[in-house]
Amino acid sequence: MNESYNDNVPLIRVINDNDSFNGSLNETQDSIALSSFSKKKKDNDTIIKKNKGRTIFIGKKNRSKYSKNVIRNQKYNIITFFPVVLYEQFKFFLNLYFLLVALSQFIPALKIGYIITYFGPLVFILSITISKEAYDDLLRKKRDNEENSQKYEILTADGFKHIPSSKIKVGHLIRIHENQRVPSDLLLLRTSNINGECFIRTDQLDGETDWKLRTAVSTTQQLKFDSELYDYQASIYAENPHKDIYKFIGTFTPFSASEESISTPLNVENTIWANTVLASGTAIGLVLYTGRDTRSVMNTNFPKTKVGKIDWEINRLAKILCVVTFIVSFVLIALNNFRGIWYISLFRFLIIFSSIIPISLRVNLDLGKTYYSYDIMHDDEIPGTVVRTSTIPEELGRVEYILSDKTGTLTKNEMELKQIHLGTLSYTTEAMEEIRSNLLMLYETQNEVNNIRFKRSKDMANRIKDIVIALALCHNVTPIISEDGKLTYEASSPDEIAIVKWTEKIGMTLIYRDTKKIKLKTPIDTILEFSILEIFPFTSETKRMGIIVKDEITNEITFYMKGADVVLSKMVLYNDWLDEECGNMARKGLRTLVIARKKLSNNSYMTFKKKYDQAKLSVADRNGEMEKVQTSIENDLELLGLTGVEDKLQDNVKTTLELLRNAGIKIWMLTGDKVETASCIAVSSKLVSRNSSIVKFCKIQDLMELKEKLVNLNSMTDACLVIDGETLQLCLSGCKDLFYEMTKNLPAVVCCRCSPTQKADVTKLIKTKIKNCVCAIGDGGNDVSMIQSADVGVGIVGKEGKQASLAADFSINQFQHLASLLLWHGRNSYKRSAALSQFIIHRGLIISVIQTVFSAMFYFAPIALYQGLLLVGYTTVYTSGPVFSLVLDKDINYATAMKYPELYKELLKGRSLSFKTFFQWMLISVYQGGIIMTGSILLFEDQFQNIKSITFTALIFNELLMVAFEVKTWHKTMVLAEIITLFFYILSMFYLKTDFDLSFIFSINFVWKVAAITLVSSLPLYIIKKLKSYFSPPNYLLIRD
Repeated sequence: MNESYNDNVPLIRVINDNDSFNGSLNETQDSIALSSFSKKKKDNDTIIKKNKGRTIFIGKKNRSKYSKNVIRNQKYNIITFFPVVLYEQFKFFLNLYFLLVALSQFIPALKIGYIITYFGPLVFILSITISKEAYDDLLRKKRDNEENSQKYEILTADGFKHIPSSKIKVGHLIRIHENQRVPSDLLLLRTSNINGECFIRTDQLDGETDWKLRTAVSTTQQLKFDSELYDYQASIYAENPHKDIYKFIGTFTPFSASEESISTPLNVENTIWANTVLASGTAIGLVLYTGRDTRSVMNTNFPKTKVGKIDWEINRLAKILCVVTFIVSFVLIALNNFRGIWYISLFRFLIIFSSIIPISLRVNLDLGKTYYSYDIMHDDEIPGTVVRTSTIPEELGRVEYILSDKTGTLTKNEMELKQIHLGTLSYTTEAMEEIRSNLLMLYETQNEVNNIRFKRSKDMANRIKDIVIALALCHNVTPIISEDGKLTYEASSPDEIAIVKWTEKIGMTLIYRDTKKIKLKTPIDTILEFSILEIFPFTSETKRMGIIVKDEITNEITFYMKGADVVLSKMVLYNDWLDEECGNMARKGLRTLVIARKKLSNNSYMTFKKKYDQAKLSVADRNGEMEKVQTSIENDLELLGLTGVEDKLQDNVKTTLELLRNAGIKIWMLTGDKVETASCIAVSSKLVSRNSSIVKFCKIQDLMELKEKLVNLNSMTDACLVIDGETLQLCLSGCKDLFYEMTKNLPAVVCCRCSPTQKADVTKLIKTKIKNCVCAIGDGGNDVSMIQSADVGVGIVGKEGKQASLAADFSINQFQHLASLLLWHGRNSYKRSAALSQFIIHRGLIISVIQTVFSAMFYFAPIALYQGLLLVGYTTVYTSGPVFSLVLDKDINYATAMKYPELYKELLKGRSLSFKTFFQWMLISVYQGGIIMTGSILLFEDQFQNIKSITFTALIFNELLMVAFEVKTWHKTMVLAEIITLFFYILSMFYLKTDFDLSFIFSINFVWKVAAITLVSSLPLYIIKKLKSYFSPPNYLLIRD
């Protein structure tokens, strides 16, 4: 796009508090602005000194430089790519070792064979790795470009024009449409709603499902047209950017030449943060912060290159092999009594024995990872799965902790009223039609008051009517009727929408609402009109919401209230069923709301109103004074009933969580949602079992009290801990080690009201405490930090967009796919890589043992037995096919892995690749290498000149047999690899005539003796393996058999 639009948008001037005002403000308009602003600046000097920020003038050019408004998930740029990638490769001892070995070949005294045989494999490995990293990063760049190129409307002198998101700057006036993502942090100036209100969805920022109400600046909302904002004269002061998404300090100061203007304080209610979504209408906002200065980015950790634990384990094993190489070389020099220039001989031995540390190991492992990634993405059981980081598929087989988001991950964020209880009667989903018919009957027969036949049914119908009207009135829902006549609802909570939809379904429809009136349509299409006298909004502290309304027909004043049972149970009149029914609904995983009312006389209401209005004007502790007056009418309430709302779970969540728990994986829920909501979902999803108790740590501010409570947790082995963000922060800052130690044995932990940073901090804490892996899974932008901090990050593509999916290592479509990803693909990837790496190490060890015996027999001379193409062929065409085919092996099938998740526990013990298995393979290599070399000498005494072809042929046959012995489930590719490799080896004998004497090789004497050596080197090991499997079979073998 042509960038000339920058000159066409002279809308805003942005200055820092340190900027000088001696610039080119020569026009009369500018002088007026400066004069007015100077007055305001003096008044606000104290505030600004404490919190230096930025001041923006509407109507001036943007000359200050701030962060570019770009989304960046790339790891590299053109300058850093090669240095960083090479560092990432050579920080591994394996690669660094081979670089030094290759460089040593430029020294004539140390040169052994062709230089290409040392540099070739190293360059090949680096080329593959660099290409893969470049490809992965180009994909990230492509995804970033898609996000950064999204078009947004900005207000210019010529009206609204479209520009890409990446070109948005501080001071631009942006128009956002319904369901559009907000590209930067905005100050809300105008909305399409006449009251200047709009709702936003913050799921991707804080994880909360509730829609948030935002209010435009009143002075700009009153303008007749959007275009008037272009010439509007005002200054906006905004504090410096910080992480806290719940706080904002600013002032809005309009000014003119004719009169002194009054500054308006700004708070978070006037802002729309980046990465939120406008839920309704249109809105125009002033860009306050862009790029890395936005709240969203400041709460996000930038991606780091992830390296699998198996890579670090192999790196440690490589160091051990290097020590072994040095010891063997030194022993050979010592046995030769350090004759000649012994240190040159030592270095030559080190180079000769470099095959002990096989450079092909990295190549094979990287190719194996690529195959595992392909296998995952083409699995029909988990369609749509994408592997974005192909370097860590083995980590899926070593997950000990799963840290899961709630909204959109465990739940669909779709609410439905499932049960309503009236004390003597309870109605579930199946019986809702009965409520509808009772309500209809009441309105149709309202004049038949003396008819005995209807008396009993009318009593029940009146009780139903009371609670239905209460539910239809006590909320903050706004009905919206579209042009085609379709009725929809807007609210700050999906719970409230679910309840209002339910009242509509049974015949009581909310058709109109503003700040002063509510209109309901009855089942017989009559209209009930109520005046709103007072609203008491819901907060996480009060846990209740109330409204006082006046019936315009009867003039009755009624106070309705709904809220959590722990609060309202103390306010309602005595009853014997509320606590029990609340417990029953909670065990079903339903979110309970107690509904109550109180009829007020006109005098009692006026007395209340007078006190409440006075409390509203109090300067000190205004909220406290208002709450005191409110509590004066919150007593002796008439209990109308109890509702149970269900947040629909993702498909098969209960089954998946049970599978993962049985696999020995601990599951924590980290959510930005409320304590009550998260607790309900923990129960309904079976994250918390029926018999488990729930222990809540909320609003604890004293560290000693917190430590005491944590210590008490140690005795509660079957409890679920629910902890809020405030208490969690105290744990992380004051006693994080104690927090982990006391919670590690709990069956579940639920962390509520978590910020993105806290989610990442919990992830990092657990990572430092365990040997295995932490897996984080989420679907929103607020989960990105957690996903990137974890060993394995899984993103779900869902309603909250693709930000988590794009930043994750693995992207899936449904939570239930996680079980297949871990229990099946994780198992296969880890066990295959473990087998592959150990076999390749064995392949290098056995040839080094043969070399050691050969050198010892030839007076400890540092002469290589196998050189040139023979040595290169050994690690490539002669063995690579059969060895690499181990990536196709599997010890159990998919059905068994999913049926017996307990098998996954064995992987967490790390026995597939450990020091024990490593030393076992070392002993096998010593035995086989010794047998091949000594057997060749004993059986071919008179053909010693052919010792190279004898030992090498036995070595190749031995490796092919060992691969066959290792296979647990044969695949046709494995059989082909064995046959083709054998064919190529025999064919190469005709080409490598300097290494093979064909007349000798094709003699019967050679064939039977080589066969005997091969059988002696491999058959005993096979017999031992079979005996061990018979007397002490592994669990997978017991199940499979």
